[in-house]
Amino acid sequence: MARRYDCSDATDRAAGLREATSAIKRGELVVLPTDTLYGIGADAFDAQAVSDLLEAKGRGRNMPSPVLIGSPNTLHGLVTDFSERAWELVDAFWPGALTLVARHQPSLNWDLGDTRGTVAVRMPLHPVAIELLTATGPLAVSSANLSGHRSPEDCDAAQEMLGDSVAVYLDGGPTPATVPSSIVDVTGKIPVLLRAGAISADQLREVVPDLEERN
Repeated sequence: MARRYDCSDATDRAAGLREATSAIKRGELVVLPTDTLYGIGADAFDAQAVSDLLEAKGRGRNMPSPVLIGSPNTLHGLVTDFSERAWELVDAFWPGALTLVARHQPSLNWDLGDTRGTVAVRMPLHPVAIELLTATGPLAVSSANLSGHRSPEDCDAAQEMLGDSVAVYLDGGPTPATVPSSIVDVTGKIPVLLRAGAISADQLREVVPDLEERN
């Protein structure tokens, strides 16, 4: 049966983070708050756990899971051919609502779905998420909803959809934002905006003026 913890209470938050960390290490799923929407997370390096995550959402391998990290330094072990423009975006918008699609290190032993050698990675601006990521390392995290349903802005909505497919729910209250992160592809010479979200194209162009937008 799923366990839920109120992260507005210091004691409950500490217990919840311990339980969530243990659940991740056992290959189970957790729901966590971020600065955009609630996410469902699994150990990024546990292929079965990531498969369970996709199954819980009713999502296929053709829609691979993004990865959340707790520090920009983690990027060094995850991505390759990361351009100066990409680092400038990291410096300007992390932690925050910007997801970067980069080429992942070919030596990594993970299976996030059909990624074609890339990974969508983000460092969220949320204390509960950062504390969990610091304890667990990189997590495969997708929005905590059934595929085709509205992304949840509170823990109740996530739990109503996902139920006991998740071991631990970390309730951080309503999310600060109600829109998803913006997604920028940095695999080429020129950054490409794949999805406009919490960070506008104009804001991004203040850092990378040659940003292109996918039609």
